[in-house]
Amino acid sequence: YCVEFRTESLSPHCALEQRPYARWMQYLREGHTVCVACQPPAINTATQRCSGDGHNAHRGQILHWEAVGNSQCQGTWKKIRQLERCSCPFVHSFIFT
Repeated sequence: YCVEFRTESLSPHCALEQRPYARWMQYLREGHTVCVACQPPAINTATQRCSGDGHNAHRGQILHWEAVGNSQCQGTWKKIRQLERCSCPFVHSFIFT
C-alpha cells in the first residue's frame, strides 16, 4: 500500500544536499503532497504495516519524518490518505525504510 502525506515543514539541510544519490532531497517543498510506498523489507510481517505510516494517527496530527542518508534532512507531514493500490507518480514518490 501507499500513503499520501502533505509536507508541513522541512529543515534547510535538505536543500543543501549535493551527493548524487541524495539530490532528490533538494526538491522537497513545504505544502507538496508526497506518496510513500510500504513494501518489503520495511513492512512488518506480523502487522502488515510500515512503521511511521500514520495508521494510528489522529486526523490532522503532525508526524515526523527523516530522510535516509542524511539525518539532518527531516521535517513534519500530515497524512492525507492511504491507498491500497499504489498509483504514486514518479516524482515525489518515496519508500518507507
